[in-house]
Amino acid sequence: MHTAYLTHPVCLKHDMGADHPECPGRIHAIEDQLIASGLSPFLVHYDAPQVTREQLLRVHHADYIAGIYAKSPESGLVDLDGDTLMNPYTLSAALHAAGAAVQAVDLVMAGQAENAFCNVRPPGHHAGPDKAGGFCIFNNVAVAAAHALEHYGLERVAIIDFDVHHGDGTEAIFHEDSRVMLCSSFRHPYYPYCGADSGNEHIINTPLSAGTAGEAFRAAVSAQWLPKLEQFRPQMLFISAGFDAHRDDDMGGLALREADYAWVTEALKTFAEHHTGRRMVSVLEGGYALHALGRSVAAHIKVLTGL
Repeated sequence: MHTAYLTHPVCLKHDMGADHPECPGRIHAIEDQLIASGLSPFLVHYDAPQVTREQLLRVHHADYIAGIYAKSPESGLVDLDGDTLMNPYTLSAALHAAGAAVQAVDLVMAGQAENAFCNVRPPGHHAGPDKAGGFCIFNNVAVAAAHALEHYGLERVAIIDFDVHHGDGTEAIFHEDSRVMLCSSFRHPYYPYCGADSGNEHIINTPLSAGTAGEAFRAAVSAQWLPKLEQFRPQMLFISAGFDAHRDDDMGGLALREADYAWVTEALKTFAEHHTGRRMVSVLEGGYALHALGRSVAAHIKVLTGL
C-alpha cells in the first residue's frame, strides 16, 4: 500500500495576477520540498482527470455550474467576488482540482492506495452550493466526500479542516446532511466571519483566537474532535489541508508549526487505522508563505506515507 499524489499541470496555469497570494508558486513550493526531502520517489504520481458535471451536481447547483462555465474568459481576468478571479485556464484547473479529489477516492476505495494527497489549485472549502469565494470555485473536498457517499454507498464520512479560515462552503453544503461530520478549526473572528455556532450535532467548529499556537490547537483537537469522531465512526476520512495557520504565514495570525501538522496528521491516521480501514484523502486548501507551505506539506505527507 502506498500514498497517491495527484495534481495536474493546468493547475499551474490558473493565475489571478502577480500580487495574488493564491499563486502557481504554491504548487512549485510543495513539489520542490518533496524532492529536497526525498519524499517524492515514495509517492505514486497521478495526473488528475477532470471532474464530471454529474459529480459536481452532487454539491453545487446546476445554475451555478453553468454560470462558471459561461464566465470563463478567452483572455484576461474575470472577477467572481473580489478575491476570486478566472483567467482562460481557471475553469480547466478547477475541473482537474475537483477531479483529483474524486480520483483519490477511487484509488483508495479500490485498494490501490492507502491514502492520497491532492496538490491542486484553486482550493475549494469556501465554495458553497451556489457561490464562489475566498479563492475557491468548486468545493473539491465536498465533491470527493459526496462521491464516496453516492458512488460507493458509504453511510458516514468525516471532513477535517485545519485551514486558518473556516470552511464555510463545506459547512453550507453538508449542514443538513448528517452523513457528513465536519470538524473545522479556524481563527475567529476572521474571514469569512462565521462558523462559531453550527447549530447541529455533526458540525464541530473549533474557533481559535489570534495567536493560538500548537499546544492549544492540539488540546482542542484532542478534546473536541477525536471524541466526536469516535462516536460518529466514519468509514472514510477527508482532510481540507490548509497550512495558513503556520506562524510564518502573514495572512493567518495563528502560530502552528510543521510539528503540529505532523501531530494532527498522525492522530487522524491512527484513528483511520482503527475505524476507516486506513482510508484517507487529503486535499490542499490554503497556505501562502511558500517556504512554510512546502515544509508543512512535507511533514503532512511524511506521516501519510509512514516513512
